[in-house]
Amino acid sequence: MTSSALLAQTGAPAAMAGPTLAHYLFVSAAMFALGLIGFLTRRNLIIMFLSTELMFQAAGIALIAFSRFHLNHTGETFVIFVLTIAAAEAAMALALVVLLFRRRESLDAQQWDEMSG
Repeated sequence: MTSSALLAQTGAPAAMAGPTLAHYLFVSAAMFALGLIGFLTRRNLIIMFLSTELMFQAAGIALIAFSRFHLNHTGETFVIFVLTIAAAEAAMALALVVLLFRRRESLDAQQWDEMSG
């Protein structure tokens, strides 16, 4: 929607129109980048797990933004399924982290290199 059409509809200046798709995508990209940096630079398993969750949430924001601005609810429905899967993944990952901590009493990811085949 153009700014002149928005001004005609609402009577408000275009600067007060609210966030655009680009704003939501910028926030989503920034969140994803922070999650990726956190995952690649940290060795603590909990921080790595939280970083992946941040990346999932960033992808969800992008999907919701696209579906909202294209007036299609498919993206919002997909995000609900992604959040459900992420919740199940979070429960399993945290249980695994607790088991790993009990075995080694450390959450340093480099101590678990021998687990790889």
